[in-house]
Amino acid sequence: MKRYEKLVHDISTAIRSGVLAPGEKLPSVRQACLHHKLSPATVFRAYYELENLGLIRAQPKSGYYVSNHAIKQLASKSTPMPEQESTEVTISDLVFSILGSIKNPDTVPLGSAFPWPGLFPLERLSRSLAHATRDMGPAAIVESLPPGNHDLRRQIARRYLMQGIEADVDSILITNGAFEALNLCLEAVTQPGDLVAIESPAFYGCLQALERLQLKAVEIPVDPIHGMDLDYLEKMLEKAPIRACWSMTSFQNPMGVSMPAERKQALVALLTRYQVPLIEDDVYGELYFGMQEHRPAKAYDQAGYVMHCSSFSKTLAPGYRIGWALLPRRFEREVERLKVITSLSTSTIAQAAMADFLQHGGYDRHLRKLRTKFELQQHQYLHLIAQYFPAETQVTQPHGGYFLWVALPEHVDALALFQQALAQGVSIAPGPMFSVRHQCHHCIRINYSKPVDAPVEQAFRTLGRLMDVMRS
Repeated sequence: MKRYEKLVHDISTAIRSGVLAPGEKLPSVRQACLHHKLSPATVFRAYYELENLGLIRAQPKSGYYVSNHAIKQLASKSTPMPEQESTEVTISDLVFSILGSIKNPDTVPLGSAFPWPGLFPLERLSRSLAHATRDMGPAAIVESLPPGNHDLRRQIARRYLMQGIEADVDSILITNGAFEALNLCLEAVTQPGDLVAIESPAFYGCLQALERLQLKAVEIPVDPIHGMDLDYLEKMLEKAPIRACWSMTSFQNPMGVSMPAERKQALVALLTRYQVPLIEDDVYGELYFGMQEHRPAKAYDQAGYVMHCSSFSKTLAPGYRIGWALLPRRFEREVERLKVITSLSTSTIAQAAMADFLQHGGYDRHLRKLRTKFELQQHQYLHLIAQYFPAETQVTQPHGGYFLWVALPEHVDALALFQQALAQGVSIAPGPMFSVRHQCHHCIRINYSKPVDAPVEQAFRTLGRLMDVMRS
């Protein structure tokens, strides 16, 4: 991160957290130079960038001030407790109808679950694919059968080691994306009719997985500041025979919230005490802002109850469908067996290409650029929300990932807004698709990975106008 980018990050974080309030004056360029030990050119560049993001404004002969467009952050404890202990899941019809309606390439994809494809090093990935194709021998087909390509698993194990997590190469199973890994782990530890603790609101793929396996959901509220409500989870563990817990502990989809390290550690300790496996969905974990990485809950697993699942689909190559599960020994055999009978193998060439890229392609350099891009775009999208959405709007302001969870005024029906916006070429993800009971009626999820351009700004203008009409 360049020095001006570090200053942009520090000031924007202070604005996002409320340390710097709307209308408050920033230090002068001279004061900032002395305090941060930077040159005037560096401070000017940072302030210029913050001004472009709409976070600050210059007032002639006075200085720089925090913009009055600052958006209200979604308050803690705003998620209601579930009304009943467990629920059968029937979400697929709603999810498929929504996902099927946003495939039009002319639609502004604010509702997409995928990162904007233009952000990935496609040319370098193509070279890795060519190398893999050229160097592949006949034995590679057999060598890539479960648990998967050894070189790829070794590269993934090295990344765990960088986070201080012990990972045996043989405990890593390569899958068709993280979603297959999550499904296999869930199926390995449950039977139809079992209870599974999930987040509320939850990633809709989690709801679909429970529905497919005929499992019942025990919804655990997610606080927009602190993550999963551990007190409520403990109460449910005491009352009901919960067989597994599925959680996205870093940059949760849809809210974007991350559990602090001490809460991740407490989550693992709690589930270990009840001998309940944690299926950790960590596909966004490497998309943190700033310099402080987010260690997964797996880092605190001493007893072998955390099944850690991730992929390269959100960070590098969505189309390659390369994911994996880091499995405790007690679950390895059953999950690998399910992989074999479900899909047999993950693409041999894609595995080899990913191994080549991780070794030679500059993955960490790419990640640093991607994180910086997402952080800047989040500020731009927050500015658009503040500019065009109703004044009562509240929104999460995550420290990573590429989703915003937006709580709209009560008069706004998210499903109706979705339908009306789609008719005008704008997709959003309505809140009910993230709820077992189709709740979150006035909430939407927004994907901010697409760089801001004229169509994106027009999309926000359209959404704001549609919400104004709903009020009348």
